Amino acid sequence: MTNRGADADAVDRETESQWEGLPAGIRTQVDGYVLQDGSFQAIRLVWEAGRAQGVGLYEAQKIVHLRYLHFGDRVARTPDSPLDLDSLAALARGIRARVVAIEAVWDGDTVHDWFVRLLAVTDEPAGEKCLATIYWGTAVRALDGADEGALHPSAAAATRAGGDLAAHLGVPFHFASPDTPDDEAPRWRP
Repeated sequence: MTNRGADADAVDRETESQWEGLPAGIRTQVDGYVLQDGSFQAIRLVWEAGRAQGVGLYEAQKIVHLRYLHFGDRVARTPDSPLDLDSLAALARGIRARVVAIEAVWDGDTVHDWFVRLLAVTDEPAGEKCLATIYWGTAVRALDGADEGALHPSAAAATRAGGDLAAHLGVPFHFASPDTPDDEAPRWRP
């Protein structure tokens, strides 16, 4: 246990050293992005500016993570998408086309890892409208300690919110791959 702690401290010192090795102007801009919850822009800037000093994408992510920890509550966090039935129903009612299904689909990026988008599928015109983006943290807060079983929290929250909304609207709910993140899972078809 002591060795793992010492290793973690060494990693933090290395990350801090890489941060301090960046030019002051870059550090100021990164902090600006972090304070605005622009993690993707911050990671990209650290990676591009630090590449010559051996800062890879993983190291850039660690550096930005430490900046988030440094600023804590001062970060103007991107608000969670609402997942309560009243809010989702209001968003669905605001769509001009007829909603024919509610669908949950996996998506992912280097900043958030896997997340789920909750969509209202429409006809005439055929399309879709994103009602909510359910990141890990959003899901954990929405589930509020509820047992999600073996599901990824985003899948559990999407299944609950999407199922409730679909039942409320009297339309089908479709989630092709709730057990495994898969952004190429089959989509809903009437």
